[in-house]
Amino acid sequence: MIHASAPGRCGLIGNPTDMYGGSVLSCSTQERARCTLSRDVKEFQITVSGQSQTVRSADDLALRPGDYLNVVRAALTALEVDPAAARPFHLAAETEIPMQAGLAGSTAILACIVGCLLAHLGLRLNPYQTAELVRQIEYDVLGIVCGFQDHYMTVFGGLNYMDFRDKNSAQTTDVETPFATVEPLASFAPDLPFVLAHTGVRHHSGSVHTSPRERWLEIARLARRGKRALLACDWDTMAALMNRNHALVRDLGGSGEANEAMIAAALAGGATGAKLAGAGGGGTILALTHNREATVAALRAAGAEAILFPGPHQGLTVEMMG
Repeated sequence: MIHASAPGRCGLIGNPTDMYGGSVLSCSTQERARCTLSRDVKEFQITVSGQSQTVRSADDLALRPGDYLNVVRAALTALEVDPAAARPFHLAAETEIPMQAGLAGSTAILACIVGCLLAHLGLRLNPYQTAELVRQIEYDVLGIVCGFQDHYMTVFGGLNYMDFRDKNSAQTTDVETPFATVEPLASFAPDLPFVLAHTGVRHHSGSVHTSPRERWLEIARLARRGKRALLACDWDTMAALMNRNHALVRDLGGSGEANEAMIAAALAGGATGAKLAGAGGGGTILALTHNREATVAALRAAGAEAILFPGPHQGLTVEMMG
C-alpha cells in the first residue's frame, strides 16, 4: 500500500500575483488531503470523497462535468496509465481541507494522487518537478486557469516566500518553464499570530484577473516587503501590508459581501490585519491577531463555519507501507 498526504495553504501577502509572475508569502494549513493506493485488489477502482468508479478502459477516464473523480481521471491520463493493461489497484482520496475555499483543497487532493501514482510507477521527481507536474495536470488536463502558489505549497508545505518570475497563468508547463523560487522562512517566525475563518460562501468575480498590470505589481511588492517584516516579526507592518493587499484585490472586484463582513468582524474583534486567504473571493479570510480568543469569538458570532490555524506544516509526503 502507498499512502500520501499534502496540506492546504493560505496566502499571507501577495496573492493572486502568482498568476502573473509576482511574489507571494504563503503558509500551509494543519488540515490535509490524503490518498492511499492499494494493490491487493482484483478490480481497478478510483474513489474521491465517497464517490467511486470501477475503471476498465481508457474510455472510463473521460472527464465528466462537476465530478469529483475528474481529479483522478486527469492524473491517470497525464501519467499515461492504461486501465486495460495496468495491474489493478484501488486509489482512494479524501480531504479535511474546506473545498472551494481558496485554500488549495482540490490541488492538495491532486498532489496526493500524483504522489501515490509516481511511487506506484517507480518515477522519481524532485519537489519542483512534482509541483510543476501537478500544475500541468490542473491546467492542461482539467482545463483550470490557475497560478502556481497552490501547487508549490501543497508539495513543499511550510511557510515560504515564493517568486514566480517569468511564469503566468496562461502558460503551459514544458521543459523551458522556469521553476519558482521557494525560500523557507518557518525557522525565523516560529509563533504565527494568524487565524483563518471559512464562511462557506464563495464570491464569483469575472474581473479580478483582467485588471491593470500596475495593481498586480504593487501587490507583488507588498509580498517582498512582507518578507522583511516577517523576518523581523514586525507584525504591525505585516498587518498594514495585509490590509493594503486586500484593499487592492477588493477594489479590483475580487471580494464579496460575505468576505467583507467577516473581515470587518475580525478587525472589530481585535485583529490588526485581515484579507482574503486566496484569490478571487474564495470564502476564507485570514486575520492577524494578538488576541486570538476575542477575534475567534467575533468571527464565530459573524457566522464563520470553520476556524483554522495555519502553520508551517510538512508538504507532500509519500510512504510505502507493507
